[in-house]
Amino acid sequence: MEVKQVNVKQGRYRQLWQHFLQENGVHGFSDADLAAIDTTCLWFDDQGELIATGSVAGQVLKYLAISAHHREGGAFFNTVVSHLTELAAQRGHFHLFVFTKPQYVTSFTHVGFALLAQTPQAALLETGMPTIKDYLSQVKQPAPSQGQVAAIVMNANPFTKGHRYLVEQAASQSALVYLFVVSNDVSLFKTRERKELVAAGVSDLTNVVVVDGGDYQISPATFPAYFLKSDQEIGDYQAHLDAQLFATQIAPALKITARYVGTEPHSKTTANYNRALAEVLAPRVKLHVIERCQDQAGVVISATRVRQAIKDGELARVQDDLPPTTFAFIQEHLASLQARITTQQKEGF
Repeated sequence: MEVKQVNVKQGRYRQLWQHFLQENGVHGFSDADLAAIDTTCLWFDDQGELIATGSVAGQVLKYLAISAHHREGGAFFNTVVSHLTELAAQRGHFHLFVFTKPQYVTSFTHVGFALLAQTPQAALLETGMPTIKDYLSQVKQPAPSQGQVAAIVMNANPFTKGHRYLVEQAASQSALVYLFVVSNDVSLFKTRERKELVAAGVSDLTNVVVVDGGDYQISPATFPAYFLKSDQEIGDYQAHLDAQLFATQIAPALKITARYVGTEPHSKTTANYNRALAEVLAPRVKLHVIERCQDQAGVVISATRVRQAIKDGELARVQDDLPPTTFAFIQEHLASLQARITTQQKEGF
């Protein structure tokens, strides 16, 4: 048996790799999924036939498939996963995730993964340290003696008065609010910047705790969905799996009984996500859907409009949409933000 470490984004192995995956039920090869791959391994038998493959993409193991006649017993599966785990460790990743079909959950638990959330379409598992229990113990605050504990999850790219309005609504109705800032650096504003702007923008709200979403408030960009059949199924899977993770792991540990979200009349994705939250969270966690904050002209305040103004260099038109702390940051870093926009456009973001 031979193991080869290859680049499947281009080169002579791409067609062989893709055909093998398609034969084993993997049909999605989006640019986003492929761009995230750090390395791919191919396993060949003594006759030179491809019998397995797996890829490492940051903290995620993906595009893992084994030919049918090598699956029995699980020993070879263990070999493949162990090899990929070692490659990830060499890249500094000791805490890994895998998204897979429910029928493969047992295979992964047998090699040391722990189930985090599961829906009829998919499952999310983790291995390594720190675990979700470690994360939750780190962010947990003393429970209030009375009143509800609420949660908000936001990207805040960047933090606007619209975001502030949503937080104010939750804070006025709750004893404690966990404000999770999604951790990913595919946004215009980096994770550290977004968290700092959120913290500055709500610093006067004493019952609001701003926390890093860590690895458990997962951006849709993280979800490999190549084993699902349609865009509609992909969106449904992402929303329900993320909602299950919140409902079964995060909310109980932090004693959260309410979740606040904003409406999004122009985003079908957000509407579907809110609907998934409502289905999954009830009855343990009550979902509060708050109408989006509007400006004086009756237009919904949005981070999208702010990013466009940054690109155009016309900050004055969105100054009233932003807390002073966010506006000051953008003014000071306008040139670097515009350079990021140019880079992201070239890279296809």
